Amino acid sequence: MGTVTNISKAGYSVGQLVHHRLFDYRGVIVDVDPSFQGTEAWYETVARSRPPKDKPWYHVLVHDALHTTYVAERNLEPDTSRDPIKHPMLRHFFSRFENGRYVRDQRSN
Repeated sequence: MGTVTNISKAGYSVGQLVHHRLFDYRGVIVDVDPSFQGTEAWYETVARSRPPKDKPWYHVLVHDALHTTYVAERNLEPDTSRDPIKHPMLRHFFSRFENGRYVRDQRSN
């Protein structure tokens, strides 16, 4: 039950375009974790600004890159350009780009 409450507090959502405040890249959110879900070793090595672990973290496809990133909410802001993202994995997550955001069609199992 706590997870649902935390997710509703996420400031961003799947398909939303974002900009990383510290590293100045654009991307699109493909998944949201209500709190940090990585390893302690990863956090100590990569999360140098020590963002809070008890706030939402986001899986992001990086524009004009081949990789994804895992980013704390406090390091993101909305991307106001509304321009599409270029990433080879986009088709795996979204079916189209509409009104400045990516959309997934619901698929039945």
